[in-house]
Amino acid sequence: MEHTTTCGNGLPGPSRRTFITGTGSIIGAVALGAAAPAARAATPIADAAVVPALVIGTGYGGSVAALRLAQAGVDVHMVEMGMAWDTPGADGKVFANTTNPDQRSFWLRTRTKQPLSNFLGFPIDRAVPRYTGVLDAEDFAGITVYQGRGVGGGSLVNGGMAVMPRRELFGEVLPTVNPDEMYGNYYPRANSELGAGLVDPDWFDTTEAYQYARVGRKHAQRSGFPHVFVPTVYDWDYMEQEAAGTVPKSALAGEILYGNNHGKKSLQKTYLAKVRATGRVTISPLHRVVSVAPASGGYAVTMEQLNTTGDVVATKQVTAAKVFFAAGSVGTSKLLVRLKATGALPNLNGEVGKGWGDNGNVMCGRANHLWDPTGRLQSSIPTLGIDNWAAGGAFAEVAPLPTGIETYASFYLSITKTPNRAQFTWNAAAGKVELSWQTAWKQVSINAAKSIFDRINAKEGTIYRTDLFGAYKIWGDHLTYHPLGGAVLGKATDNHGRLHGHPGLYVIDGSLIPGTTVVNPFVTITALAERNIERIIATDL
Repeated sequence: MEHTTTCGNGLPGPSRRTFITGTGSIIGAVALGAAAPAARAATPIADAAVVPALVIGTGYGGSVAALRLAQAGVDVHMVEMGMAWDTPGADGKVFANTTNPDQRSFWLRTRTKQPLSNFLGFPIDRAVPRYTGVLDAEDFAGITVYQGRGVGGGSLVNGGMAVMPRRELFGEVLPTVNPDEMYGNYYPRANSELGAGLVDPDWFDTTEAYQYARVGRKHAQRSGFPHVFVPTVYDWDYMEQEAAGTVPKSALAGEILYGNNHGKKSLQKTYLAKVRATGRVTISPLHRVVSVAPASGGYAVTMEQLNTTGDVVATKQVTAAKVFFAAGSVGTSKLLVRLKATGALPNLNGEVGKGWGDNGNVMCGRANHLWDPTGRLQSSIPTLGIDNWAAGGAFAEVAPLPTGIETYASFYLSITKTPNRAQFTWNAAAGKVELSWQTAWKQVSINAAKSIFDRINAKEGTIYRTDLFGAYKIWGDHLTYHPLGGAVLGKATDNHGRLHGHPGLYVIDGSLIPGTTVVNPFVTITALAERNIERIIATDL
């Protein structure tokens, strides 16, 4: 049976199983499919190799670029700093569970750095072996940026909420892009390829696993806030089978923060599966690009091969006719800023590194009454949002707390309207790229989120939880799951991602988007990549 509803873009929503909008985290933040291992090279890229196109990164933008280039007849090599995530560990699973992090959980840390650092007054981080784990908590002055590490990039560690911005807000997201072509062509293409779909509302209303979301919906309704079902890239048939006990549990086993072993349609099951099928693309995991410079035949790209404890085991230099930067907002921005400052790519313009934002991310929890339990079993895939963008500048996903116990708590990740933008700069003395973010800037986001949750608390007679982010701390204002910007479209690049000053270099990831998408960003990143690569193939190849 097919179902339709109204989505966060204000338009008639998609069918339950397929989200194709022709009319138009808790992690923002996972998974591998057993049926479709990621494309990868049988052996890593060789030193002195010559390739027509090199894609740096295997997340949304990089996967789109690789697929469309390969379909156009171009041989492509992708390099990925993280692991392939295609081999089960000693427990028989590829990814670690959220409630029991091990070495697979964090990127080159010896102690976890979980977004919720405390629970019921106790710190919950633990020591882990240093390993090239799937989630990177990268610290800058004023903010920690959570990013996916592995073949599939951010799709490995996000909550899978496949949301488009409301069309009337699109000018705030990408002011130089025609919304007609995005909503009429590229968003539908992205949603179709990503496999976005909606939960069955009837099942949602009865399943134990979404009691927490129904409580969130009830509270939003009673305070007069519009609530929306949000499409996701989870296999809803699989989740219903999880609930019936006929398949191994995945979302219903709390798998989200460090990967999802079964039901989530990450890039390995979608774009990268098609990439593999072309026969024209190879992938080298555990390779980190450190330099790109003009050379005969295109660009000399220097990269380091890593082992699983982060040691450099080989340094290679390859030649690529064209290079696509798809290392994510932080990875691409840091690399470009360093290459410009150190003279490797001197002709990059002064916009490189600018326009970076956190998508207004802020988190909070509310303590509910004993007569409002949120459920011991909670699906790790959020599917409901509270839309107060017009009145208060905030969109809040009703997020899970999959602890396995009753918490009597509602938890939220908000995306808020904020004008603050930071800049990446090169610190020559320290030999590293720094970010000018200020934690105080998060107050704008807190105020926007308060426009929702102060009102709900007043109506329900409830209070904020103060035990999730440290002692007596209400707001999770120390992080972002949605880094955006740093190589902004139409500024650092032309209007299709070509870097100014160096023909044959392109940016095709979230660094093109100036700081916000007003909703979860990965569908917009994917759709923009589809738009840009279509033009690049038509004109540059």
